[in-house]
Amino acid sequence: MSSSAHTRKTNKKNFPLECLLMPRVPRSNYLQFQEEKQKLQLKKLLLHRMFLVARVTANKEKKDIAEYYEQLFQSILKHHPGEAVTGLLLIYPNSIVHILESSNGTLYQILLDYLSHEKDEREFFIQGMKIIVTSHNIPTRLFMQWHVSVIKAPVMYLDDVTQSLSLQEVMTEFLIQTHKLALHLFKTVKVGTKGPGDNLHQVAPELLLPEQIIKYICNSAELMDPETFINMYNKPIHVTLDSEVVWPTPSSF
Repeated sequence: MSSSAHTRKTNKKNFPLECLLMPRVPRSNYLQFQEEKQKLQLKKLLLHRMFLVARVTANKEKKDIAEYYEQLFQSILKHHPGEAVTGLLLIYPNSIVHILESSNGTLYQILLDYLSHEKDEREFFIQGMKIIVTSHNIPTRLFMQWHVSVIKAPVMYLDDVTQSLSLQEVMTEFLIQTHKLALHLFKTVKVGTKGPGDNLHQVAPELLLPEQIIKYICNSAELMDPETFINMYNKPIHVTLDSEVVWPTPSSF
């Protein structure tokens, strides 16, 4: 009797310890889920996509514009490690369309560099930049690398057409055409190649925007310029509660 009673007492004492030693089901929070998702997509940080337009000095050499951005990308990655820049730069005779994919910090540094040149250099070859749209936390890239293409299409005078359309209609057309072009290049350009080259006006002329539309967007006062965007980015967010604007000040009894 004493032996069996002793065994039961021992089992009762060991039962909680055995429960502690039992393997538990691993649990993860939402942050860990997002981090694992980023690793599976081979992304270090959240990706963002930005569409830009700007005016450039007439007949500016493709080499000069491409070298400026390539050196800028290398400098940013050296001092601010993050996601590599991919995208597409379309160089028209007097304007550019630029699609950029990278981390939020890298895009921020690109805009800051433009502002520094715009303020310090009166004759900087990129002027009047406007931000069309910024897409946050994109699921995947449309471009596997950064491409530059010169558009050699003939100049089209569409003053009457652009003046008859609203800004919303022009912006809609801009976004539709650029997304179609991006998807076309995503399907046709292989990783590691030089990109679409300078014959897009022959390969996919229906996907290219006339330069007159780009000029129309650059001259639009409704669209945000980099300086305004940076000021909003750096501005702290203050949430004002209803109780803070009620007069007299509510008091507890």
